[in-house]
Amino acid sequence: MPKMIITGGKTLNGDVFISGAKNSVLPLLAATLLCDGEVKLYNCPDISDVENSLHILNSLGIETAFKDDCITVNGRMPINTTISENMMRKMRSSVVFVGSILARRGKAVISTPGGCELGPRPIDIHIDVLKSLGATVTEDRGKMLFTAENGLKGNTIDLKLPSVGATETAILAAVTAQGTTVINNAAREPEIGDLIDFLNKAGADIIGKNSSTITIKGVNKLNGVSHRVIPDRIEAATFMAAVGSASGSITLHNVIPAHLESVTEVLTRAGCKITAGDNTLDITAPKSLKSVCFIKSLPYPSFPTDAGPMICAALSKAEGNSVFCEGIFENRFRYISELIKMGADIKIEGNIAVINGKPLFGAECKSFDLRGGAAVVVAALGARGTTVLSNIEYLNRGYDNLSEKLALIGADIYIKE
Repeated sequence: MPKMIITGGKTLNGDVFISGAKNSVLPLLAATLLCDGEVKLYNCPDISDVENSLHILNSLGIETAFKDDCITVNGRMPINTTISENMMRKMRSSVVFVGSILARRGKAVISTPGGCELGPRPIDIHIDVLKSLGATVTEDRGKMLFTAENGLKGNTIDLKLPSVGATETAILAAVTAQGTTVINNAAREPEIGDLIDFLNKAGADIIGKNSSTITIKGVNKLNGVSHRVIPDRIEAATFMAAVGSASGSITLHNVIPAHLESVTEVLTRAGCKITAGDNTLDITAPKSLKSVCFIKSLPYPSFPTDAGPMICAALSKAEGNSVFCEGIFENRFRYISELIKMGADIKIEGNIAVINGKPLFGAECKSFDLRGGAAVVVAALGARGTTVLSNIEYLNRGYDNLSEKLALIGADIYIKE
């Protein structure tokens, strides 16, 4: 199995071009099922989650093509209504396809989705959303059957928490439903806004972008459309944490600075100098970061849970004590054991990590999940000696050429097959 070899101690300097957002392109690909006509998505990252999403579309009878950063999806009627157990197991976010399949065909069959193991993330909230729109849900021998023989009907949906996935499911199911749907307590992440922009370009009638209340008037059909995926704010945060760990000065290109304000605020407190342009961020990090007294991950616009592991990794060698509170996933701290192998002094108390900054050293480590693997990379860049990271297939789920991009700005990093 391939491993990532990282020798720390190299400052990072230069330009980094951020890819399109993983967490945006996946629901956009699900949305293509609703379009009558050709869809072109630009600025798409070449990652395994996108590859798996394209496999799902292909299995449903949809033809796709991926060239350079552009995905082309035809708009003909999907033949199948079932997502196989194997495909569901590879990617938890595959559940987002259910709303589109159900809206288009009146039937969808899935098994329990997989993905990174970050604690209980039941799909009950997705099921409740679809039921509120008129779907019937039955379970038989590990399969879940969703049906809406007479079509989905608009309704008021009161989400019990601002779940990104459930908000996406509600939008995709409601956009061609009969009547009006109002989603209360909707997630406000930028990726939700990107989905709304795409659907409105295709002929949807959705208002409430960037709001906790989204109103959708159902339309008869959606048309083909071209759309550029927003930049990946979590990839950008990863490079910001990387330079914070290794020190240096980099410029991020193809970013939306407003989407990164919570991360910028934390790293500024840690001693970094950050300047925002129209679609760039310049970040200069000191030789050693300062501790940050308290950070808590919460839904957008607060600090993103997906950036937490990388920031904690950077702070693990900062001067003084930092405290990070994980407000979303209960098993997000699995990567801490790998940082401890590298010499980190981190104590876990429930959902709180208390970080006492120490010098880090290279070690044999492994990835437990996508962002946990990225945390080890960030720590290794600022450590003394060489780190060998296994299970790097997790990194391929969300990063397009991570090692190559880091090498271009001075990191001593490569993949050993």
